[in-house]
Amino acid sequence: MSPETAKPSTSPTAKKSAKPAKPASTASRRTAAKRAASPERTLVILGASGDLTSRLLLPGLATLLESEPERRVRVLGAAMEDFSPAEWTKRVRRSLTTAKADAEVRERIMASTAYRKTNVLDRHDLGELLEDLPKDSVLYFALPPQVSIKACELLATMELPKGLRLAIEKPFGFDRASAAKFNRLLARVVPEQQTFRIDHFLGKAAVLNLLGLRFGNRIFEPVWNNVNISHVDIVADESLALEGRAGYYDAAGALKDMIQSHLLLIMAMMAMEEIASVDEVELRDLMAHVLRATRLMGSPKEASRRARYTAGKVGRRSVPAYADEPGVDPDRGTETLAEIVVEIRNSRWAGVPFRLRSGKALCSDRRGIYLYFKPISHDLEGLANKATPNVLKLGMSPETIELGVMTNGEGDMFEMENTTLSATIGDSHVRPYGEILAHILDGNPLLSVRGDIAEECWRIVAPVLRAWAADEVPLQSYAAGSAGPKGW
Repeated sequence: MSPETAKPSTSPTAKKSAKPAKPASTASRRTAAKRAASPERTLVILGASGDLTSRLLLPGLATLLESEPERRVRVLGAAMEDFSPAEWTKRVRRSLTTAKADAEVRERIMASTAYRKTNVLDRHDLGELLEDLPKDSVLYFALPPQVSIKACELLATMELPKGLRLAIEKPFGFDRASAAKFNRLLARVVPEQQTFRIDHFLGKAAVLNLLGLRFGNRIFEPVWNNVNISHVDIVADESLALEGRAGYYDAAGALKDMIQSHLLLIMAMMAMEEIASVDEVELRDLMAHVLRATRLMGSPKEASRRARYTAGKVGRRSVPAYADEPGVDPDRGTETLAEIVVEIRNSRWAGVPFRLRSGKALCSDRRGIYLYFKPISHDLEGLANKATPNVLKLGMSPETIELGVMTNGEGDMFEMENTTLSATIGDSHVRPYGEILAHILDGNPLLSVRGDIAEECWRIVAPVLRAWAADEVPLQSYAAGSAGPKGW
């Protein structure tokens, strides 16, 4: 039974909504005294003229500073463009206004921000940028991975400010070998504790709430295993199409963009063993244990599917075929919908298929974790119909919890029906990028991807990438605005 086809109860009390939790930031757990005593941090954004800065980084920082007014952050933008101070200020103000940041927070950021024209691949330019930075500054690489790698090669030969932290956006390399090579390079620049590989999904409240839901409730942990769960789906489908991202997306595709990083990390957090304490060593060790035990469930032909959207309509919006989008190379065969099935070979999860799926230009937005429980061992005699297996859905956008349970029918008490118990969880006021930035500025790598974890994610998908490159798995098609190819 899928969550979409489950028979809803006709009872008016079947759906119950919990009172939304009070919005809170993970970072806000620090005491006010500690925050008040923290020094100003300098956040240097390399590639500051790009979309990532205006759409995600600055708005995320604004939500963090609203939540923690005692925190002091100086933003220094650096890019190739020749912005005047007034032009840079205008760009920052527009980004913060669009994000609807509080006026007081906007002014705090504006009062200290500055911009420097910088070629990060020029030793002299990079040296000038670094020489005035205070200790414990953050270099945030909002750059294409090839440029980030070359800039880090330069940094490895230079004298750096004390305590300098590097924040590296995904993808971390292009395969396992390149990820390992990049990790060795980063180790020559700063210690692993000062390297923050960014995956903003780890800053999402819905992902972090996996810890509280699972380990804070006695009713879940005893059944969180292969004795009770038949299979798990982790889905990130969206109705958005390419939206002008051909420069990045056409070289990546759905598998590398979403499954290789985001969904495998969500799976690792969802499936890990019980955590003793929420610290960066314990959490990341347990995630690494899961990923090291993960393999494809069968050959790439059996365990993977790919497809690309053709022209269609998403709602009222007409969407051209992916191959006709500006900047796309049709001969590349880039997929816009990908699915792999893996298994975790340990005593808790052996034999349970984990299906990871992500796609674009689909009929609806659907992001969540679906746990399908096994049927009950026997059905009660004398009831009109059989019990349907339970399904637990943990929604990510918006953040929800839904549990399908069997109850006696509203009209006929000897007939069983499916009733959905549901709750909407209050989202954190701090955006995921704000949560990630909080940990970087504090020097806490809890929500960053450790080097060995990045390599394991590439190892898991490597057989699929090879099979797809050899065209061993057909590239199917689906109309934009549909639910995907027939049979999926």
